[in-house]
Amino acid sequence: MRLIGLLTVVACLIVLVVALPQREGDSRCGARSVAAWAPADEATRAWESYGNDNSRTDDWTGGDGTHSVALPDGRVLWLFSDTYLGVVHPAPNPEGQPYAWRDAGAPFVRNSAVVTDRSGRSARTVAAPLFPDTGVGEWRWPVAARVEPRSPGSGQQVVRVLLWTRAAGTGPYIYGVPTATEVATLSLPDLRLEGITQVLDQRQVADPARRVLFGTSTVDAGDWTYVFGGDDGQAAVHRAHVARVPRGRLGSVAAWEFWDGQRWRGGARPAPVLGDGQRRGVGSAFGVVRDRGTYVLFTMAAGTAGLTHVVSYWACSPTGPWHGPARAFTAPLPEGTVAAYNPQVHPALGGGGGRLVLSYDVNWLDAAPATAQAQLSRNVSLYRPRFVSVRLE
Repeated sequence: MRLIGLLTVVACLIVLVVALPQREGDSRCGARSVAAWAPADEATRAWESYGNDNSRTDDWTGGDGTHSVALPDGRVLWLFSDTYLGVVHPAPNPEGQPYAWRDAGAPFVRNSAVVTDRSGRSARTVAAPLFPDTGVGEWRWPVAARVEPRSPGSGQQVVRVLLWTRAAGTGPYIYGVPTATEVATLSLPDLRLEGITQVLDQRQVADPARRVLFGTSTVDAGDWTYVFGGDDGQAAVHRAHVARVPRGRLGSVAAWEFWDGQRWRGGARPAPVLGDGQRRGVGSAFGVVRDRGTYVLFTMAAGTAGLTHVVSYWACSPTGPWHGPARAFTAPLPEGTVAAYNPQVHPALGGGGGRLVLSYDVNWLDAAPATAQAQLSRNVSLYRPRFVSVRLE
């Protein structure tokens, strides 16, 4: 009888283990945090030099969003959200202050694409905008991108770009109401827009604060590409979510699966993997990288510290549990009422061995968009990416 009872217990344990949800992990995983950091001035100066170059008057002079992807031929494609074009005038500005400046009526578009070499130099604006508006009062912001086969098994490669669509809003949504996540396909090597596919429509979610947009960062691991995203809650701390797609199938809507809190499911309502609405959580955009089997997430800190401080979390699985936050670095900022946001990792700029190159965006902090735009015009250096080099341990 004891033997039968023992066998019954073992059988129940086997059933329980099989029934538990699969959680991706790696035996190499361990705690990872920032041990040291330093400004990556060369990369920052490269964008300053390109933005101030007036050899063309229809190209990039400033923008935010700042995502990058290495192309097969050695070039790097940079994707920006809201972008200024036109002419940059040398210092001093009309007020006599030592800032290069642009005219108040300088062209402004919702997205742009710039190609550089691996050093970040030899920049050229490919298109501005590259992704057309979806309609009156609705636009597209590009986020993370990946190079993958045109179709599974194909020898031809394309660039898949995640897009956030947003519609004009008021009140807390002066920078737009989230509407959907899309995937665009760009041909190689000419980077021509071939088409756009909607992945997740959030218009039916009544509360805009609960709408989730995916693509702030992507990470390849094993057979999967993990796509991170966040909600649009107006509290100081947002919640992070994650989806997955078989590698090479970002453009296939049917291949997308979302973590619902217990398992991966197609068409599921995404559940947060990080964020308690108070001390722990992410900014509106954040970056994730996988280093030595550990997922490391960089985001602006919670509360008012989020205007200057970048913190990090780590996990052995994209679904968590996520450990942190740990202080990463204090973003060097110019003088004025400015804020840092959107820390992103750029593997195309080098690194490895625990060393990473991160960018962050800088903007004038004002609830009135017109005031912020005036400040960005009087000092063009405010609305360009800045870079730091970090070492993990």
